[in-house]
Amino acid sequence: MARLNLLLLVAVLASAIYLVHTQYRSRQLYTELHRAELETRRLELDRDRLQVEKSAQATPLRIEKLAKDRLKMRTTSPAITQYVRPDGSVIPAVVAPPPPPGSTPANASKRKAHS
Repeated sequence: MARLNLLLLVAVLASAIYLVHTQYRSRQLYTELHRAELETRRLELDRDRLQVEKSAQATPLRIEKLAKDRLKMRTTSPAITQYVRPDGSVIPAVVAPPPPPGSTPANASKRKAHS
């Protein structure tokens, strides 16, 4: 009988130690999960902030300003456009005809007003 009691006592102590270890491990995992959730929230906020910054940086007005300032680009016009034929020859740029002699912008506006 003493052996049976001793065996039962060892079994109870072993199960108690296993229970304590399981609870401890459970708390560790819960803490780790909580930290991972906080990190997830932080990363989501960073991603949202970066998307807002990206959309603010990609506005057409800002891109046009950067193209003009940094890249020295300009809007196209027939005077600066060159067309290339399939054989590689360049078609001359189309230039607006010069105004007739003796006409100035002031004279043209007076003629329009009299018409």
